[in-house]
Amino acid sequence: MATTEQGMEIIFTGSSEIDKKMGGGIPAGSLVLLEGQSDAGKSVLCQHFTHGSLSTRMSMVYYTTENTVKSLVSQMSSLNLDITDYFLCDRMRIYPLEIASGGDDTDSAVAFQVLIDHLDSLPTRFNLAIIDSLTGLVAHSDDHSIIDFFAGCKKLCDNGRTVFVVVHSYAVDDRMLIRVRSLCDAHLVLKMEQVGARLVKILEVAKVRNADQSTGNIISFDVEPGMGMKIIPISKAKA
Repeated sequence: MATTEQGMEIIFTGSSEIDKKMGGGIPAGSLVLLEGQSDAGKSVLCQHFTHGSLSTRMSMVYYTTENTVKSLVSQMSSLNLDITDYFLCDRMRIYPLEIASGGDDTDSAVAFQVLIDHLDSLPTRFNLAIIDSLTGLVAHSDDHSIIDFFAGCKKLCDNGRTVFVVVHSYAVDDRMLIRVRSLCDAHLVLKMEQVGARLVKILEVAKVRNADQSTGNIISFDVEPGMGMKIIPISKAKA
């Protein structure tokens, strides 16, 4: 976490190009909704935020439904985002989540509460939490449980934590999405679009409350081994 000239603490990806397009970065204490299509780069963006935050002396936790501890460390290393030392010195904790399919609304409500309680029980030095992703849980939950969870996350953010929640777009209907967005301080949308002859990953910065600069930007990018996210000008993508 770094500090702007105005004294605001900001969470960066570590890529100056991406952070600039994102309005300067995500203000600390934000509840962030990161939603998008499959394979659109949601996890990669989270991993950039992870590495950028750790590089600025933050401590953080990463909940993952898609990786083991070993596979997440290996995946990030392949993108030149090595976190091994941070993990070994307990600056980063990784918690694999197993979300059972086919559970009822009561099971989902309990799972949401367990996750909130675990977040709340962490030492205060772990001031960033990334949940990648909640898709399996959200898809089997009622509206009340989903709203309660995001409201619980918002309370944690009001007390100084920053929480990123990742969800696939198909898991949340438009009506619910409007309600969830209203609770969140930042909303990032990732999708795949056909540009010319190729498929390009698109990041839309839909909202960043209290951003240092203007937001609303659309970023086209690709993910390259050894480099991670790399911005692609639309004119180049069409070529």
